Amino acid sequence: MRVGILGAGQLGQMLALAGYPLGQRFVFLDTSGSPSADIGTTLIDPQNQQLPDFLLRVDQVTYEFEHLPVELVREIEKHKPVYPSSRALEVCQNRGLEKDLFTRLNLPTPEYRLVNSAEELAAAVKELGEAKQKPVVAKSVTEGYDGKGQAVLRSAEEAPQAWEAIGHKQLLVEAFVDFVREVSIIAVRGQDGEVVFYPMAENHHVDGILRYSLAPIPDLQDKTQQLAETYIQALLQELDYVGVLALELFQKADGQLVVNEMAPRVHNSGHWTQNGAVTSQFENHLRAVSGLPLGSTQALHPTCMLNIIGKAPASQAVLTEEKAHLHLYGKEERSGRKLGHINLVAEDATTLVSKVKALARLLPDAPEPCFSFTQS
Repeated sequence: MRVGILGAGQLGQMLALAGYPLGQRFVFLDTSGSPSADIGTTLIDPQNQQLPDFLLRVDQVTYEFEHLPVELVREIEKHKPVYPSSRALEVCQNRGLEKDLFTRLNLPTPEYRLVNSAEELAAAVKELGEAKQKPVVAKSVTEGYDGKGQAVLRSAEEAPQAWEAIGHKQLLVEAFVDFVREVSIIAVRGQDGEVVFYPMAENHHVDGILRYSLAPIPDLQDKTQQLAETYIQALLQELDYVGVLALELFQKADGQLVVNEMAPRVHNSGHWTQNGAVTSQFENHLRAVSGLPLGSTQALHPTCMLNIIGKAPASQAVLTEEKAHLHLYGKEERSGRKLGHINLVAEDATTLVSKVKALARLLPDAPEPCFSFTQS
């Protein structure tokens, strides 16, 4: 099976690493001109001139990130199977379309407004924020990720500056959600409609960048896991989705979940599955898009993923912890750049958190990990 991957970053590289034991081989089509994947064959093609060659080399196509020209994916669909589909990609590229889909499926989301000017932004801040004495979050409707294209506003007076700083023609403004933790669920749907779910993860972000994901969440009630599964199942069905889908949510004090956003690909908050689950999200994505039976998503032990951002620690120091698994992406150090991650496993959650805190001290500028279930 020859698999084409649109994009050539670390997610594509980890997909290929998971697919080689399945007998799969990979060709990457990089439209950015700056690939980092160092496996398989990479076609660097910012002008889409190598598409015919790419199509000849692959049997089916998937993608590792959602910031792709939808028109390119639609053209590929005329020639080769593409999973997930261009429809899923289009929805996830536009926060307005995404929120509309959530609303139509009766998935609870923060109250929001779409605004087209600094004046409309100021009005939304007054309505959704100042009137409730809460901040609001303004996000670019397209292209924003890892905290980019976003601003937190506490007064309407900040609107002109925020509008200028984000620099987009349309913004999504969301009301504040009073939550106890950020969580995510990852599901996989096969070509035959089979669906499997991974245990939910608790996530910690700093400046919009994920720093820690811990799964399974020790104090999560079964009904909360089931509620998240219901939400993501609705999305999978509506989009006739094939592959891995990630859904980020806020959990409130009463246990209710509020949907934040989704990602049509293998996801940073699912990296823990490489060493903490029977089948990783990467292998299961490839099983799904290739029409193979899906693997077990059972957690083997409590696991925490620690992102390596900006500057890498000494490998020898990290691997002194015998239950730490180091995954480096082969990228040059740069402020704010994801260079790799560490998956740390333990026999129980209490031991895991203790070891995570010790390991985090080896990561330059890493925030102190603080998980909600340990705060009581």
